[in-house]
Formats: sequence, structure tokens, C-alpha cells
Amino acid sequence: MTTPLSTAPLSAAQWTALLDAVSAGTGVTAAFQPIVDTARGIVVGFEGLARFEMPAGVGVEDLFAQARAADRSAEIEARCLRVILVERGSVPTNCFITVNVSPHVLGHEAIRQVWREQADLTGVFVELTEQSAIDSAADLEPELDAIRGAGGLIAVDDLGSGYAGLSRLLALKPALIKLDRELIQGIDTDEAKRALVEMIGTFANRIDSWVLAEGIETAAEYDTITALGVPLAQGYYLARPGPAWPELSRHVQPSAPPQPVPIVRDLLDVAPAVESVADASRIFTEHAEVRTVVLIDHHGRPVSVLDSESAHLGVTTDAVRANLDTPVRDALLRAITRDSTHRYDPLIVTDNAGRYAGIVRLERLITAAVR
Repeated sequence: MTTPLSTAPLSAAQWTALLDAVSAGTGVTAAFQPIVDTARGIVVGFEGLARFEMPAGVGVEDLFAQARAADRSAEIEARCLRVILVERGSVPTNCFITVNVSPHVLGHEAIRQVWREQADLTGVFVELTEQSAIDSAADLEPELDAIRGAGGLIAVDDLGSGYAGLSRLLALKPALIKLDRELIQGIDTDEAKRALVEMIGTFANRIDSWVLAEGIETAAEYDTITALGVPLAQGYYLARPGPAWPELSRHVQPSAPPQPVPIVRDLLDVAPAVESVADASRIFTEHAEVRTVVLIDHHGRPVSVLDSESAHLGVTTDAVRANLDTPVRDALLRAITRDSTHRYDPLIVTDNAGRYAGIVRLERLITAAVR
């Protein structure tokens, strides 16, 4: 076994014994830190964290460095995932959980086995951490598709401390973008940081992602990110990690917009939703008045918008999605910047879990936006 440079006072044999113990789950427990919906001031999720009983002088970073050197990262991370995910059965109603995975172990059989044991990953965000670089987002696509296929969602962890540009975010297609503590610290007095967070928020909105500001430690930081419209927040100011399921350490006021903003929820139309193009064709044949059918997967998440011609030809295309609470003007901007072939297609509307909720037609967006 190759031993990395470390000040931890353990011999090679002691390191092996410690890794064996952690891999077996000895001394490994789960802690959870609340995630707050800033608009409503309530807990909507928890980040799952692994905690370890370590020998004196040995830190968690030492443990993971040694695991990487011994090519045992996947088995250690798999144990951490199991310790966290075993609590899923008691997660509070309408709350999600997030778990951390290093990109370089995502395709390892030990990690795949964890997902198979869970079967259904609905309500779970899998965070790609910065413990190792992502050489190619394309190489991760099979693993990410498998997670999404099981109902899970992808999150990008620690934005602001390492990912190489927005192009990589486009390739990863995360449902959640986390803003690193380094970006949040002192944001109340740093105009450049505020401008960057606003830019990320605009970008995230265009790709149908949520933004989460982590590492919030002061009231001023929290007030600033809520004023900037960041929808999710996490940090010691709100609550420290604890056993399942910790409450907030302080009451936070819901953020109130200065005036009502029209959202797509108010403009919903109903369109039939089916899981196959054949079913869509049948609906168009039997119901001449139907103009639009939405193709969904077995988790209820939209795949494509079909009209009678595309259903007949068996042609599907990715459709632009908007969350129920997306402002009308933002939704309209997405619609009109589409390729001209699909510019006038309805927008698919989803709930916070990405499930199909309805459609919004372009004419209704335009009418609502110019009022």
C-alpha cells in the first residue's frame, strides 16, 4: 500500500485496520444539516454527512487521502452512503436529502450497488463533490443517466471552488447548483460576489436548476442571498448538523417580494400525459380536439411535447421546462430563445420534484407578460 504524505501518527498496518473498520461501518454515523426554502422560511431538505470516530491526530482528510492511495475510496464512500440512506424511511414529509459522491468513484461497482439497494432514488440529490477533478463530463453520462432513471437528481457541489466553467455545468445538467462558502462569505459587503451570484442565478434559471447557498454563518449573509433571490440556503447560522432530523436553531422570516410577480403556475393548461408515443398517437386519433400530448417517463417526469404530426412520425425532441414558480417573464425569455422550429411549442411545467404539472402556451405567456 502506498502511504501518502501525512502527519497522522499511524503505521501502514494501523491505516489498513482503520480502513477495514470504516468499510465495515464501525464508528461511522450519519448527521444531517437542514436546507431552508428562503421564500417560505421552512426546512425543505437535509444534507447527509458521514461522521467518523477517529484515532487521536487523524483527520477526515487524512482518512480519505489514505483511502485514495490504497484504491479503497469507492468502498469507503459506499459505506458512507449506506449509513446516510438508511435514514430515508423517516425523512420528514416533503423534504429531500442530498448525499456526496466523488466523481472518480461514481462508476465503481461498489457505488452502483448502493443505488441498486435503494431501487427508487426519488427525493435524493447526488452531489458530485470536488474531491477529484472531472476529466470528462461525457464519461459520467451513463452513471448520471442511471441515477436519473432511478428517480434521483444530480447536484454540483462547491461551485466557485473548482469546476471549469459553465460549459461543464451544461454537460452535467445538474438539478441543483451549490454555491461554495468561499463565494458566500462576506457577500453582504462584496459587490463582485453579489454580481456573480446574480449571474449564476440567471444561468441556473435558464437550465431549470435550483441554487443553494451553503456555509451561511451570519444574518447579513442570509439577508443578502435572500434579497438576491437565492431559493435555498444552508449553514451554521440556520442550523448545525445533527442526528436525524435537526430543527432550525432560529426562526427565519419568509422572503417577501416587493410586489406580486406573475408565475407560470397561474397560466397552466392541461394536456394528456402518456409514457409512449403509441399512446399519444391513439389519443390524437380518438380525440381530434387534442392539440398537445406530453410524453413522460415512469417517474412522471416530462420527456417531450408531441403534436399529432410528431406522434405519427415517432419523433421526440427535448422540451423546455419551467418550474411552477418560474416568473412569467423568465419563462417567456426561455421560450423565445429556442430554435425557430420549436419556438412556439408549449412549455412543460414541473413541480419541485421535476414531475409533470401541466403546460403553458406561448400566447398566454405573452399576454401575461405585457399586462
